[in-house]
Amino acid sequence: MAETAATARGYLKRHTERLIKDVGFAQACELTGRSKATLGRYFSEADEHADRFIPVDAVAALEGASSFPHVTAALAELNGGQMSYGSDRRNSMRDDDGGGVNSNVIALSQRFAMLMGEYHQSIEDGVISINEARRLLEETLELQKVLVEMKLRLEADSRA
Repeated sequence: MAETAATARGYLKRHTERLIKDVGFAQACELTGRSKATLGRYFSEADEHADRFIPVDAVAALEGASSFPHVTAALAELNGGQMSYGSDRRNSMRDDDGGGVNSNVIALSQRFAMLMGEYHQSIEDGVISINEARRLLEETLELQKVLVEMKLRLEADSRA
């Protein structure tokens, strides 16, 4: 249980770092009213900062200016949830001439092939480096987006 909590803490810290770097330190300081050092402590995995996390008001301010809600997505994933973001959100206008489920299946196949290609390349030497793991994570996130879009389309089709 303690190992799971430590993993979750690290996961939140890494997503906090992505959020702050996505916005940029200068703008993040301005939006949150916190110093660069304080923001750095929020994502530091050093023992002395292990229990320090970014406050929710700062997350809200930063995610409003970021390209993606990094911390919110991480929280959803840690709690077994999922979220849609961007043009594929449930309440956004959807492109109805996008080809339907067939185009989703094709996109899913292509993304899965890219993920497997990245995996094959990463595992060639028997070790997955940090950079290789990040590339695999990026491909996994792209695959997840296609799955969410496919799920939303199927839900909409089943109600029609």
